[in-house]
Amino acid sequence: MITLDGVMQAPGGPKEDASGGFKFGGWVAPYGDKVYGRIVKEELKPAEYLLGRKTFEIWEPYWPLHADFWPGINNGTKYVLSKTRKKSDWKNSVFIKSTADIKKLKRSKGPDLHVWGSGKLIQLLLKNDLVDELRLKIHPLTLGKGKKLFESGTVPAAFKLVKSTITTTGVIIAYYKRVGKVKG
Repeated sequence: MITLDGVMQAPGGPKEDASGGFKFGGWVAPYGDKVYGRIVKEELKPAEYLLGRKTFEIWEPYWPLHADFWPGINNGTKYVLSKTRKKSDWKNSVFIKSTADIKKLKRSKGPDLHVWGSGKLIQLLLKNDLVDELRLKIHPLTLGKGKKLFESGTVPAAFKLVKSTITTTGVIIAYYKRVGKVKG
């Protein structure tokens, strides 16, 4: 979930992430419709997840109590990149420490890894050319400030649009697959 100016901070609610004085938490709420709901429901199917520590710590007390909405998040393995955390009572949580650990996971025969939120982790993945697909929900608003999806360090890469939908509220949902290097 991003804005037209690339902000991805606190889409879900005002208390989700107010760091840096961010005052626009919950900015996705006015854009929900049946189309958006159907697509989100498809994306909530069980998977394995790669999360940054901060996103994990926001989710850890919440999702175990809300399994009726997203049962897959509790059953799926959650790989958490953290230099400080080593364990959690939230089932199926595995802590990893480095980019090398992420590369090892990518090479494994397991299912695809889904990244939700986790801005700094996404930056790290983009910087190290570890993104195979981007699933963007581009909301029709600008916020001017806040944590951005694309920051400095993103490697040049070419992507191909493989699926897109526009909701009745103007949200562009676009899935891009990595297709190689930028051609000039």
